[in-house]
Amino acid sequence: MSIHRLFLFLPILILVITLVAGPAFAGIHERDKIDQVISTLDAAVVIPEKGIPRELLGEAAAIAIIPNVVKAGFIIAGRFGRGVILARNDEGAWGHPIFITISGGSLGFQFGAQSSDVILVFKKRKGVDKIVRGRMTLGADAAVAAGPVGRQAETSTDKSFRASVLSYSRSRGLFAGVSLVGSVLSVDEEWNHSFYEREVSSEELFTGSGGLPAEAVTLKEKIRTYTEKK
Repeated sequence: MSIHRLFLFLPILILVITLVAGPAFAGIHERDKIDQVISTLDAAVVIPEKGIPRELLGEAAAIAIIPNVVKAGFIIAGRFGRGVILARNDEGAWGHPIFITISGGSLGFQFGAQSSDVILVFKKRKGVDKIVRGRMTLGADAAVAAGPVGRQAETSTDKSFRASVLSYSRSRGLFAGVSLVGSVLSVDEEWNHSFYEREVSSEELFTGSGGLPAEAVTLKEKIRTYTEKK
């Protein structure tokens, strides 16, 4: 294989290594991932004029936060990221973080970036139950649209208001609405078991049952703070 061809396929090779090696090192990285999730959530609301509107977060049925979604490839591209989703249970309280992965679909990265932080705001329970049962496809299992930022929330399109899921991507410090139609969200059972240090089901985490590592406690406190209605 020529050097030129090798460089063309190198990004794909890197992505494959990421997908394969990720679970093997899960015991090391879950808590670091929660720290990244918290930082991404903070960034989403720190600048009211350019962040995700607090009003939308306050009305959310669930919020998925996926830092460092990687895009790799030349002609054939691949995309992958790992993060968490938290959902309100039947009493309206926030459940525990559930580790998930996102793959496939067109992430629509801004500015030609190769990685981006992704946040999904679920306005309704539709689709959340599918994630709890294992996986869902955005656009097929729940309508998804690019979410408004800052004051755009007051003038966002009917399409955004009708969508069950509002999607955002951050590149170079700026959040913007992004199309994620076709992306697949899947529960990462291995990371959940490793992080909670016991056999756990998505249903258990969804309802908020059982003990929590310190990092998850911090994340839930952040979620509650940012979703409190003023």
